[in-house]
Amino acid sequence: MTGLNRRTFLGAVGAAGLGTVLASQAASASGRKPYATCRAYVGSYTSSPPAGHGIDVTHRSGSAPALVLDRTVSPTVPDASWFALSADGATLYSTNEADTGTISALSLADPAKPKLLNTSPSLGSAPTHLSVHPSQRYVLTANYGSGTVAVLPILAGGKLGAATDLVTHKGAERPANAHQVVTDPSGKWVISVDLGADSVYVYQLDLNTGKLALHDQVILPSGAGPRHIGFHPNGRYAYIVQELRPELTVASWDSAAGKLTPIQVVQAVPAGTTGDQFPGEFAISSDARFVYATVRGPNTISTFAVSQGGAYLTRTSSVTTGGNWPRHVTLDPSGNWFYVSNQRSGTVTWLPRDPATGQPGAVAGSYAVASVAMVLFGC
Repeated sequence: MTGLNRRTFLGAVGAAGLGTVLASQAASASGRKPYATCRAYVGSYTSSPPAGHGIDVTHRSGSAPALVLDRTVSPTVPDASWFALSADGATLYSTNEADTGTISALSLADPAKPKLLNTSPSLGSAPTHLSVHPSQRYVLTANYGSGTVAVLPILAGGKLGAATDLVTHKGAERPANAHQVVTDPSGKWVISVDLGADSVYVYQLDLNTGKLALHDQVILPSGAGPRHIGFHPNGRYAYIVQELRPELTVASWDSAAGKLTPIQVVQAVPAGTTGDQFPGEFAISSDARFVYATVRGPNTISTFAVSQGGAYLTRTSSVTTGGNWPRHVTLDPSGNWFYVSNQRSGTVTWLPRDPATGQPGAVAGSYAVASVAMVLFGC
């Protein structure tokens, strides 16, 4: 399924952040820009009607939550659907989610003026996710359309080289659709989530050759459609958000053995909910007391209380995002604000978060950008 068809498919069936929080903590330790001076990068699809901008560079004034446009990076980075930062914050990497996928590297020597360094083929169609390996030697990307995962070396100055490896998933009942690829908290394992194969793949990455070796494949129930995975800060539990069922799966994670074991499934919507119900993205609070997930269709953020050291989730509320089709959600570096990318309404909405109860409040404002995909805070 091509990048455009991927997005069209989700519209047709409608007629179908954890990493950010943890990354912001790591940023403080590595000397990145402090919270008050950081930019927020807003990605959008340029080939979907109505056309987005690619990358908007925005900022906030003091403690006010509103995003203010600095400039648009265009047309050098098309279909910018997912971002990741190098550990030092000097380089921004972006997917270019087109039929013939590519990955762009941009210098953030001036965070307000990203400069394109180069673009490298992802060796697949519709790259929908990427991450930087903790070794800082590779960028990993998931090609949704072709069901593949690619490894791209990071060269001097942050540029990307030609892919060193490409692994292909195989679906049993549906074509494979690799939706995400990340590294586990121990840094030992590369994990890819495949929506079409209803599977989570565990790989080992050879840092010398840039080659992936399959270690395990965890097969989830037929039709689950796993989309993204993230880890509790203690590294012993993982949360898998499923797109084709309105569910989150909790799994135990044994980093020594590289073993993922599902232990709980929790509904992402209230009982009796009808119509489209397609979870999009999720995040975990910095104190690890709450997990959040967006659900497209009802257009809500669901809040889950975390208990038993991360092993158990209880849904406590669902509130409106104030937009249509919330593809992505992230918490800002303070943990006091949610930023939701509502793809169909072309809005980024922000909602306050009560740090005591963990609950989102009412929508407090919005930023307009057509076909918006995600927001990443560069600090």
